[in-house]
Amino acid sequence: MTPPPFLAASISEVGSLYRSGSLTPLEVTQAALSRTEQQNARLNAFITVTADLALEQARQATRELQAGQDRGPLHGIPVALKDLVDVQGVKTTCSARILAGQVAAEDAVVTRRLREVGAVLLGKTNLLEFAYGVVHPDYGKTNNPWDLRRTAGGSSGGSAAAVAAGLCYAAVGTDTGGSIRIPAAYCGVSGLKPTSGRVPLGGIFPLSWSLDHAGPLARSCQDARLLLEALLGEKLESVRPTLKGRRLGCYANTSLGRT
Repeated sequence: MTPPPFLAASISEVGSLYRSGSLTPLEVTQAALSRTEQQNARLNAFITVTADLALEQARQATRELQAGQDRGPLHGIPVALKDLVDVQGVKTTCSARILAGQVAAEDAVVTRRLREVGAVLLGKTNLLEFAYGVVHPDYGKTNNPWDLRRTAGGSSGGSAAAVAAGLCYAAVGTDTGGSIRIPAAYCGVSGLKPTSGRVPLGGIFPLSWSLDHAGPLARSCQDARLLLEALLGEKLESVRPTLKGRRLGCYANTSLGRT
């Protein structure tokens, strides 16, 4: 079944449709859940789909936007979280058998911030066990949306695959040694490892306290920025790059006989 065009749109484009009254968060969330139901068996991107929570949040976002209450660019936008990020009342498995029944008692800081900006939490995405090493056989590998014979990468492969396949508009990943950047490259999406300490890690299962980072995956740099701002809880300054006043150097490798 061909997905509706708005599932391939940018976050800003969907937001414009919300605010013009031509589309609602409930309609978008229902479509995202339907596509997830159709595609997840082949992709294995989600471990847990929080359909009831997502629909409840989408209805709330629809009511708020129609009443003129605007929480910002992620209001009513379906997003996903890597399944080592706590969501109150939802399992946090870390793709490990030992944590298969663990239910989070409270939200991670980034989860709380996503709620505050009105994002719709679609579910928890697949990862390598404890965000390191290998695929756990209980959960299986995440397949690459562009070629199901290939991997989506790790450890945030479920987040990258869900975004690339149009199951959600953006997703939270974590990166200790490449775990956002590698799946982003494999799946053809934008991923960012933020500066250490910029995105709070409270409520995110640690791999390495000194090396862990949480960050965004999205289909464009612009969308990744919007998710990152929500995770930071602040707006980022716009910087227009320039080469004015800079000196460029060229290295000549004479040993190869060419420059």
